Order: sequence, then structure tokens, then C-alpha cells
Amino acid sequence: MGIINIISLWLIPIIIGFILIYGTVKKVPTYETFVEGGKEGIKISFSIIPYLVGMLVSISIFRASGALEALMNLMKPALEVLHIPAEIVPLAFIRPISGTAALGLTSDIIATYGPDSFIGVLAATMQGSTDTTLYVLTVYFGAVGIRKMGDALKVGLLADVVGILAAIIIVSILFS
Repeated sequence: MGIINIISLWLIPIIIGFILIYGTVKKVPTYETFVEGGKEGIKISFSIIPYLVGMLVSISIFRASGALEALMNLMKPALEVLHIPAEIVPLAFIRPISGTAALGLTSDIIATYGPDSFIGVLAATMQGSTDTTLYVLTVYFGAVGIRKMGDALKVGLLADVVGILAAIIIVSILFS
């Protein structure tokens, strides 16, 4: 077993031990503080549920209505000119909305085309290069009561677009 494996195996227990020892030295009731944090986590979880249900229902309606398929068909000629596979478009649209739905699409793409195919590698790279921006804004900002999220939305969606474009460019270069 290499030194990296040993470090990675012991790093988390060492950090937890350090926090407990530090808290004890500072006379912080560590167990009680941990329990209070757990209570707060459960309260936050319950406050997030309505936002989560709303987002999941919206995604289901968007996919079931055929709107995603119609959008894909509309974009197909432009995508062919740019040598971007149309099969990747649903992932590009769903990823900022839902990580679970995007993971399902990525799994389907990899199962259909293979993990070593251009489309499979592109899907995996896009999955890792983008975030669930709308999900984060809806669920977490909504749970804590933040209503003005325009700037966060712009920056998050811009980061998603950059991640998608970077994934396409980098995977295209590596597969050429």
C-alpha cells in the first residue's frame, strides 16, 4: 500500500479527531454541538422538500410534453454544422436543472454508445464540468429565503455554458 493510499485512508479520521480535541481544549461541548447541528440539518431538509418536489415535477412535465425533443430537432441542423452530436443536447439542457436527471441521461448515453465513445466521453465530461444551477438556486436559495437571485443565476448559467463549451472543445481535440 502506497503512502497516498495510507494518507487518504487516515485523513478524515485525523481531521475529525483534531476537531474533537480542539473543541475539548476550547471547552466547547462537542457532542451537544454535533446534536444541535443534526437537528438544524433535519429542519433544513424539511424546508427544502417543497422546492425539490416543484423542481422534479417541472422537469418531468418538460420531458413528457415533448418540448425537449422538439427543441433538439430544431437545433439539429446547426449542431451538425458544428459537429456536435444531437444526443448530447438533452444533457446540456437538463444538467443545470437536475443532477439526478442529468445523471440518468449520462447513464443512458454511456449505455447506448459506450464509455469510450466520443459521445460517452463527452457526456461524462459535461456531467463533471457543469453544475445544477437552477436546482441550487431554487432549492437552497428558496429554503433560506433569498429572493433576489438574478446575478447568481446569470453567473451560474454562464459557468454552465462555459463548462459545456469547454467539454465539447476539449473532448473534440482529444478525440481528433
